[in-house]
Amino acid sequence: MQDYQLQQARVYTDFSGLNALKNGAKDDKQGALEEVARQFESIFVSEMLKSMRKAGDVLAEGNYLNTNQSEMYRDMFDSQLSLTMAGGQGTGLAEALVRQLSEDIPGADKQGESLASRKTELADYDRSLPRLSPRLPERVEEVTEVAEANSLVPKAEASALPETFDSPEHFVSTLLPIAEKIAADTGINPRLMVAQAALETGWGRHMIKGDGSEPSHNLFGIKADSRWQGEAVTITTTEFREGVPMKERADFRAYPDYESSFRDYVSFLESNPRYQDVLASADQPHVFARKLQEAGYATDPQYGDKINRIMNRDSLMTLSMGNGGEE
Repeated sequence: MQDYQLQQARVYTDFSGLNALKNGAKDDKQGALEEVARQFESIFVSEMLKSMRKAGDVLAEGNYLNTNQSEMYRDMFDSQLSLTMAGGQGTGLAEALVRQLSEDIPGADKQGESLASRKTELADYDRSLPRLSPRLPERVEEVTEVAEANSLVPKAEASALPETFDSPEHFVSTLLPIAEKIAADTGINPRLMVAQAALETGWGRHMIKGDGSEPSHNLFGIKADSRWQGEAVTITTTEFREGVPMKERADFRAYPDYESSFRDYVSFLESNPRYQDVLASADQPHVFARKLQEAGYATDPQYGDKINRIMNRDSLMTLSMGNGGEE
């Protein structure tokens, strides 16, 4: 038996019946379909009645009983009449629609009857889990061993890297392999990255540290602005304002290791539109350094020239050639 509110959809002035159609479609798709089909048939009948009334309006001209108010009540009567006619035997249009659309109801057969396999509630779905294999623990151990064996930078190796460096040769020999690894993914010259890191850190002798001497591993002097969500340290730095060096307090990004610093440097350039022209010169390191300074990476007006001078040092050239780098 259909819900009372669903039956109220057959009353012209009861709009709650239309809402009942929406809700009823969740639980009784067939019943809702039948009611909607009757509603559609009532619209069809209503249009037929309107056409018939218009044909008779010609004869009603000049009749003092034919007023706007009488036409309004007549239209209301026709609307309810069309619903009542469609709710009874009707014209057969609703029945034809139900037959055709019943085939598209999920979980129902061609007659609109629910199939035994139809799932209407969460409890109807199988929520049992497959039985765990007794070999699962040893397979987990195998995966762990493979993951540790294929780790690119083991934790012990990363922690063994120094926080400061004794000489330019020590700085280059330690960081150039990491830079070459990053260069293979980015195309930025590894000698250029190491040269810029040497300029920013004084060949690793003046690494950025926090007030508690905690290491930052920040090789490129990238500051921690509002876009940075990681760790940071605060230090006093020298900035050039109108060509005049000035001491300022600033926050700088902190990384867990040097490789993270290299990767964030590349990400920093790639995410900033003003460095797009710089990255276009990645295969020309000397041009790259000059454009980097022109793009405003640093306030030092000699920043690009200093990178190029460091890049041409014998210590950097010799070690890079020994690692297969280009001169």
